[in-house]
Amino acid sequence: MKNPFTTDSAAMLLIDHQVGTAKLARNISPSHLLANVRALARTAIETDMPLIFTTSQEENFQGPLFADLEKIAPNAHAQRVKRPGVVDAWTYDPFKSAVVATGRKKLVMAGLTNDVCVVYPAISAVEDGYEVQVVVDGGGSPTQAADDISVERMRKAGVGITSTNQIMAELAINWASKTGRSIQSIMYEEILKPLVEG
Repeated sequence: MKNPFTTDSAAMLLIDHQVGTAKLARNISPSHLLANVRALARTAIETDMPLIFTTSQEENFQGPLFADLEKIAPNAHAQRVKRPGVVDAWTYDPFKSAVVATGRKKLVMAGLTNDVCVVYPAISAVEDGYEVQVVVDGGGSPTQAADDISVERMRKAGVGITSTNQIMAELAINWASKTGRSIQSIMYEEILKPLVEG
């Protein structure tokens, strides 16, 4: 690939990974979802990628961010962008301004749910000239049909579609490098270990 996403060129945006919203992701198991989200957050933190969290209406059924995210990234958690109810996070100025401030034009996005909370900011960011990859298994939707439709809509709008392992491998570039070794360890600990040792 001539123009891959790298830890030096991309920012990680994790959208609405809240305990209540997670209950709406019915096409992925809770354990698989959490492992993927943990892996994405750890990849950002452990490779010094910019990491931005945003939430929607924490005081309502959506609730707080996953407790694991606060433990993994306490500073990003403290600085999370709390939206009062704006569906398309990209149109909420504090969130967009935080992304712009990273100086990165490549964005890795994941969130809950894919069919509501991710599809709109992903398309909006592309419309504003950003390169976006959405990590589909870093989120989920109430039904597989809803997930499939959102993926189709994003793809038609120019959004890249990826998976957790795939984006981690792209960011790693070379497993033997310092960054690659770090990402490989995260991938093994969070995702591969149950498959290899189970």
